[in-house]
Amino acid sequence: MTIGFAMCGSFCTFSRVFPVMERLTEEFALIPIFSQTVYATDSRFGTAQEHIRRASEICGRTPIFTIAQAEPIGPKQLLDALVIAPCTGNTLAKLSHSIADTPVTMAAKSHLRNSRPVILAVSTNDALAGAAENIGRLLGKKHYYFVPFGQDDPEKKPTSMVADFAQIPQTIKAALEGRQIQPILL
Repeated sequence: MTIGFAMCGSFCTFSRVFPVMERLTEEFALIPIFSQTVYATDSRFGTAQEHIRRASEICGRTPIFTIAQAEPIGPKQLLDALVIAPCTGNTLAKLSHSIADTPVTMAAKSHLRNSRPVILAVSTNDALAGAAENIGRLLGKKHYYFVPFGQDDPEKKPTSMVADFAQIPQTIKAALEGRQIQPILL
């Protein structure tokens, strides 16, 4: 089975996401997909080149990083499932409104034409504020599945939520069976 593994710009979570990517290669072939932000942005959590190198080494191929590269995912039926981890508030908004203007959102749109699962691992500071509406919309759409998520720092960031990235493998398996892993909220 082949899994697309898309990464958006919640850079602070990358240290928890890359080990899961490594673990998934034990069971699946992975195709990495980067948002333009991930592909081009250096941050205090590492350089873009470091992230590209790490994903390339783990997956055995360089990340897809353009809309043109992502578009054939659906027509060629390249993926059995697509994971978006971390999935930022920006990406949640675009997905909930069917906007495909990034490599990640184009990958999702293209992949969904085959009625196959998209697994979302939320990481956003406004999950319990502005992004709540988009999370709700996606919970009601077919073929979207959520990695269980909860508040990461209720005292200092009361509206922030992040997925339990360690549960990505179980969420994929459930999604491939058409089931949402439970509980969704931690």
